[in-house]
Amino acid sequence: MTIKPIHTAYLALVILLGGFIPWRAGAVAFPEKPVRVIIGFAPGGATDIQARLFSQKLSEETGQQFIVDNRPGAGSLIAASIAKDATPDGYTLLAVTTSYTIAPALRKKPPYDAVRDFQPISLMTKAPYLLVANKALPVKSMKDYIAHMRSKPGAINHGVSGHGSLIHLGAEWLQEATGTKFNVITYKGTGPAMLAVMSNEVQSTFANTVSGGQYVKTGRLRALAVTTATRSKAFPDLPTIAESGAPGYDVNTWHGWLAPRNTPRALIARLNALLVKIARAPDTERLLESSGAEVIGSTPDEFRKLIADDIVRWGRIIRQTGLGEK
Repeated sequence: MTIKPIHTAYLALVILLGGFIPWRAGAVAFPEKPVRVIIGFAPGGATDIQARLFSQKLSEETGQQFIVDNRPGAGSLIAASIAKDATPDGYTLLAVTTSYTIAPALRKKPPYDAVRDFQPISLMTKAPYLLVANKALPVKSMKDYIAHMRSKPGAINHGVSGHGSLIHLGAEWLQEATGTKFNVITYKGTGPAMLAVMSNEVQSTFANTVSGGQYVKTGRLRALAVTTATRSKAFPDLPTIAESGAPGYDVNTWHGWLAPRNTPRALIARLNALLVKIARAPDTERLLESSGAEVIGSTPDEFRKLIADDIVRWGRIIRQTGLGEK
């Protein structure tokens, strides 16, 4: 699925209104006190860094503090559960990534409904992965890689970070989409998976465009394709997996913001306008793009559709592969 950045006319109107009409929940101006931003990951990761960047900019824009509250664990289920039960007054928000739509499908009894329990505010960014290979593997392109797997099923070991993670599901989907088979080897993080492919313990893995891109540019690994439906600005000459023999394949890591269900629409509109304005600021956009992310700044409805589509997509892969909770 491709989400187009918010229309200029719509953005201009929302920002204009945000600047000249008091935004109120009942009779109270918003925000008039600190806002809590819950995330389901420890400090230092991509979700945390983005949440802190936007929180800092929101604080500067509104004059009120937006405070990041890290609640890691259980694939971000803990954070979502806390946010779900918060008062829907705009003062508790949830910053999420792709795991928000994956984690519930892995559980028999998920603690939240990803569609009904939250109000989407905006999809802020998305980013591709690179499919990288050890240079000893006798392939030079994604088409070569697919042909090699078809001619020698099970000959390739493919490293992934975390059972049931996005890139684990992406690896399972890749096999299905290409009619091939490799051995999925699970590691505890992206670092160990990268070390494994460089040592040829595994022959391929998915890597982000920053850390993985460094190894590609220095010649230590070979990049074969990007995982998104469209080519990456950072690697414009690198084909997509979809165009190389797996039509419809589209795996990206995204970041977005949500509010608890029943948060007033006026507050959702206010927060959307603020976040999109911040994302579109040249300094913010440059910083995000340098980290490998593409700025989106979607409408709430566009983000809602992406969430619904992802739930269907990843739920199907999880059921087919039996990766869910037994």
